[in-house]
Amino acid sequence: MTMCTLFAALIVVGTFIRIPIPVVPFTLQFLFTMLAGLLLGGRLGAASVGLYIAMGLIGLPVFAQGGGIGYVLKPSFGYIVGFAIAAYATGRLAGREGSPGYGRLLFANFVGLAIVYSCGMIYYALISAFYLGAPIGLWPLFLYCFLLAVPGDIALCLLAAVVAKRVRPTLQREGSVG
Repeated sequence: MTMCTLFAALIVVGTFIRIPIPVVPFTLQFLFTMLAGLLLGGRLGAASVGLYIAMGLIGLPVFAQGGGIGYVLKPSFGYIVGFAIAAYATGRLAGREGSPGYGRLLFANFVGLAIVYSCGMIYYALISAFYLGAPIGLWPLFLYCFLLAVPGDIALCLLAAVVAKRVRPTLQREGSVG
């Protein structure tokens, strides 16, 4: 429970470390959600992201643009849902080996990246079309919701793999890793 709470707090901190780009702000949330999966395992990693989501939905301003139940109607909420699914998948993929190498960690992170962007872009398109009444074309969706943000997230995938490879053995010795 302590590690889940710690990662939820790290995700909150990562939310407020931002680089402004159009549409979806680039933050370090993705880094900490991937590390939650890599270091805690799928179940606990997803639980820590779930705690973060719950904090935001009850009204704490932990999301990039605030908090509250109304946040589910923001087009960017799909990325947050994707964080939880990705943390689970990343943890499951990395946890298949007791001491995964960089290749497995990177593969797990890139699967997580694909999940986050798939959830985010689909949700963005649906909310834009059906709630906001302003459908977004395929090219603008791809440009603003993927192309502009993905280079930074690829770098975060690499960073998360390096950090996880170095930290995971210590957590395994202490019995804290999933």
